[in-house]
Amino acid sequence: MSKEKFHIEFLMGNATLNSLWRMISQIDGLSEWFADEVLMDETETRYTFLWGKSSNDAQIVYSKPQSLIRYHWLDEEDENIYFEFILRKLDLSGEMTLEITDFAEPNEKGDAITLWESQVELLKRRLGV
Repeated sequence: MSKEKFHIEFLMGNATLNSLWRMISQIDGLSEWFADEVLMDETETRYTFLWGKSSNDAQIVYSKPQSLIRYHWLDEEDENIYFEFILRKLDLSGEMTLEITDFAEPNEKGDAITLWESQVELLKRRLGV
């Protein structure tokens, strides 16, 4: 069964661009909400995400500072499957948004979205929004 792409967007209130960028691209920020611990290799493009006793490695495949970062899980055979964070500022309200693109098996898509929602709630608490 092939994975399906999905896209979700979250209003991040008064969070600043710099604080959001740190949380989605730096190991200290990612370890506050995305994983229990995050390690980086010497190339600074390969991250190891640790959750309890499990871990998964990802490579940064594209980054546009202060705007977008895309990771590819190294155990994923299909190079077209990734997870991505995009930051945008809304023109009318000035609020920041966090857009997440990810892939999941069709029967696991709902669970994946629920997991992202809970993780982003933790991110919001860490940012005080």
